[in-house]
Amino acid sequence: MLAELRVENYAVIDHVVVEFAAGLNLLTGETGAGKSILIDALALLLGEKASTDVIRQGAEKAVVSAVFEVEDRRAAEVLENNGLDAEDGEIILRREVAAGGRGRVFVNNQPATVAVLKQLAPWLASVHAQNESIMAFDGAARLALLDSYAACDLGATAQAFTAWKQVAQRIAELERDEHDRLRLLDLWSFQKKDIDSARLQAGEDERLEAEKRVLANAEKIYSAAMSAYDLLYEGDTSAAGSLQSAARHLEELARYSPQFQEPLAALESARIASEDVAASLRDYAAGINASPERLAQIEDRLAVLDRLKRKYGETLDAVMAYGEEVSRKLDEMENKDEVLRRLRAEQAQAAAVYLEHARALSRRRAEAARRLEKLVEAEVNDLAMKARFRIELGGADEKGNWTAAGFDQVRYLIATNPGDPLRPVEQIASGGEMSRVMLALKATVETGAGQKRRKSEPQRTLVFDEIDSGIGGRAAEAVGRKLKALAQTSQVLCITHLPQIACFADQHYVIEKKESGGRTHTGVRRLPYAERLQELARLLSGAKVTEASLRNAEQMLKANA
Repeated sequence: MLAELRVENYAVIDHVVVEFAAGLNLLTGETGAGKSILIDALALLLGEKASTDVIRQGAEKAVVSAVFEVEDRRAAEVLENNGLDAEDGEIILRREVAAGGRGRVFVNNQPATVAVLKQLAPWLASVHAQNESIMAFDGAARLALLDSYAACDLGATAQAFTAWKQVAQRIAELERDEHDRLRLLDLWSFQKKDIDSARLQAGEDERLEAEKRVLANAEKIYSAAMSAYDLLYEGDTSAAGSLQSAARHLEELARYSPQFQEPLAALESARIASEDVAASLRDYAAGINASPERLAQIEDRLAVLDRLKRKYGETLDAVMAYGEEVSRKLDEMENKDEVLRRLRAEQAQAAAVYLEHARALSRRRAEAARRLEKLVEAEVNDLAMKARFRIELGGADEKGNWTAAGFDQVRYLIATNPGDPLRPVEQIASGGEMSRVMLALKATVETGAGQKRRKSEPQRTLVFDEIDSGIGGRAAEAVGRKLKALAQTSQVLCITHLPQIACFADQHYVIEKKESGGRTHTGVRRLPYAERLQELARLLSGAKVTEASLRNAEQMLKANA
């Protein structure tokens, strides 16, 4: 759920902070006040493309931030997969658009990328505007909508597809034409020989680097060790000798005063420790071999290892793993016929497993599609339309159609007038009709009509911009009721110009544009009941609020409380 949205120096907005709540949050205001700008700013936080044109004139950068209250574990998994810390029940997003064209993204106050925002978006919010709904309603989106309603788990199908695909790729490698096969054999043979001849050992490069540092600085290290040894033990004023002398004096004192027994023991421990350290330093210095020949050997060996890492992997372990993979490929090539027989058997088994899961998924989708099309048709006609709605599920189970999501393709078809042929929803000409159809689809899927949505299921934020375009009267009231129903299971944000929709709000915000100091400033306020009454009356009657419009507004609020 979106708890707070903060916008700074974005288009006509200099500084706005809006706190949203659960349920239906409606925003109204005069044309040009900046209502859709708020939604555009939120879309930036969901990974939409940024432009420097949005920076308010005179400002160096635009900043948009939001606080989401999140229960969905999948959002936390996105953070973990990208090395970001998850806050307890909250995700804080911030995006900056700088005048120079460079921008920055932060998630929970940690640097991130736009790609992370896009990964988080499905678990936080979705924005539905007329044009965006049409453009985003591609094949994948249509299938995802049906899967959401049917509660399809794609995991088993995706896993089976990956297993089949991997075997198919190995077969394709073996079945390359003879010219390619010989070329690859030569390449892999060279690479195997190149790696094997080096006789690599795990961690060898790190050990050699450590030895190289010692050999390259042998004189300094020997001098430092022996100087420390002299100061601790061998020198005329060594620490061990001084401590021994001091101990003799403390022995004398202890004969007369027992309080010096404990300091004497501590002094003796310090002397023994200093002698032990001195002995270690002496032995270490004796073991230093300032051998230019050994240093040259190490440098030559490290050069070999660096060359291999540049060619085959960033680390020595990666080089060794690559060598093992090349050996496997060579073995397969040399035993091509036998390996192919084994792989084809594996592929047939993998294909059977995939088809079992994909066909079960297809049957589940077909059953859900029949239920969903009836429910959506009823929902659409509740929104003051006389339409026929069908869901067409197609796609054969031939290999050319196989994907990680199965082999199905889905189309949503509608006829908005009696006698009209069924056409794809995304080809609807009327923006108002498209808005209502998308609302009906979302309302049906999100509320789980016919298969009640679990109360424990995490809420998301659904944003509808200009959902009332091209409608009015009875259709607007129907849209308002539908948004209210949708807000029972999801947080809904909606911009509207119509009082028939605004009267259903759980929270009503007004977006105002004022002039101050020669500049235009936009503000957002949550309206108390009395001001909400005034705003509804304005929407009913225009700039001049009348007693009749006030009475009408009051009746609308009471009727839809």
